[in-house]
Amino acid sequence: MSQNHHEEELIEELVGGEYEREPIPTSKLKSWKSFLGMYAGEHAAGTEFMIGPLFLTAGVSAFDLIVGLLIGNLLAVLSWRFLTAKIAVENRLTLYYQFEKICGKKLVIGYNLANGILFCFLAGAMITVSATAVGIPFDMEMPKLTDTTPNGATWVIIVVLIGAVISLIASKGYDTVSKAANWMSPIIVLAFLACGIVALNQLGVKSFTDFWNIWGEGSEPFPGQLKYTFWHVVIWSWFANAAMHVGMSDLSVFRFAKTANAGWTTAAGMYVGHYMAWIAAALLYAVYLKSPEAQAFLSNGEAPPVAPGPLANNAIGIFGIIAVVLAGWTTANPTIYRAGLAFQAIMPKLSTFWVTIIAGTVATIAGLFPAFAMKLLGFVALYGFILAPFGAVIVFEHFFHKQAGIVKNYAEVANIKFNKSVFLAWAISFGLFYFISIQFNVFLSFVTLPAWLLCGALFLVFSKYFQKKQAD
Repeated sequence: MSQNHHEEELIEELVGGEYEREPIPTSKLKSWKSFLGMYAGEHAAGTEFMIGPLFLTAGVSAFDLIVGLLIGNLLAVLSWRFLTAKIAVENRLTLYYQFEKICGKKLVIGYNLANGILFCFLAGAMITVSATAVGIPFDMEMPKLTDTTPNGATWVIIVVLIGAVISLIASKGYDTVSKAANWMSPIIVLAFLACGIVALNQLGVKSFTDFWNIWGEGSEPFPGQLKYTFWHVVIWSWFANAAMHVGMSDLSVFRFAKTANAGWTTAAGMYVGHYMAWIAAALLYAVYLKSPEAQAFLSNGEAPPVAPGPLANNAIGIFGIIAVVLAGWTTANPTIYRAGLAFQAIMPKLSTFWVTIIAGTVATIAGLFPAFAMKLLGFVALYGFILAPFGAVIVFEHFFHKQAGIVKNYAEVANIKFNKSVFLAWAISFGLFYFISIQFNVFLSFVTLPAWLLCGALFLVFSKYFQKKQAD
């Protein structure tokens, strides 16, 4: 419980704006233990119940999944440690204040709007996840993998009620949100582990060979799904949290770290949540695929539904239903709260309560549409692709401003509110690589790194040009 208490203090301070524009006192710095509990809890959550099964619908092989996730998650940990945590402890600024210094206040407003909306869509997907569990006692029809719109009145009522409850709790402030998450996180991790063990038993796994053969050499993707290879798994899992690490969002968290070594604690999230939990959730779906119901879908050329509630219920009964509700809840709650903070930066006159209610309303509307959850792999890739290049601006300025001969924190120094160098660098990199992705059917996560690198390089070039022009 001590780790959870530290996490609560840490989050309260960073979202409360404490020390946002001043150096953090040494007495307020946190040890690595504070971050360990936070990352382990945050990354074993509602999204995991969707992502694991969706890998199976993409026809992954055993090697692609097990080894691909091992490498992809390692790359994510290294990104946190050597980019995010390193810059955070050297500058000790929140993401938003760092952006304001470089980009100017007006450009930060645009970033906040995009961030807030994307947070709402992610929270909506988690409301969908919880609804699949709450709907079981009411014999609710579960959304299919290809569904995009609500499938009935029961679905609408359950989603609206869940969204309303989550929004009201989130609006009470992060103290309430973090306390709820702290109590629920160990239960959710235990549920994932239990689900995996029970599913292995249901699949008749007696050896590692049996385990490997669950995925075997892979298969054709389900109707309407993209085929995932080894590199799809590696790159997607690396950039699943691109906005947080290479996108620099977690500067706000790691500015409280005593040293950059706190960045290694993200491994707890990557290997408990993004490894154990994803594989456990995939095993639940593997069990379901052997059922007559799933076989009937497949024989009709349809993709069997991915509904976390029934999958967990089949494995561990009522505990599974509770775990899915809690997992969706603990992800949607802080996500709605963070979206509210992003909106509050745009509408500072509105109270935290009202911006959170607005964010919760948007998230609930999004939750009515199963597409956000059923296409979660694609949505997460898009989320990272949009926001990650902004982080490249911070990274390239931090490491290369002297070599490039540019003024650091130029918007602050020159007192400008809209740094054209940042906007042009992002717009060109985003536009070019999004066009390549759509035009040539390139997997979006494959172009996230090139877009990130190009945005950083263009930022240096444009900054050099505009700053020289300004000086002349």
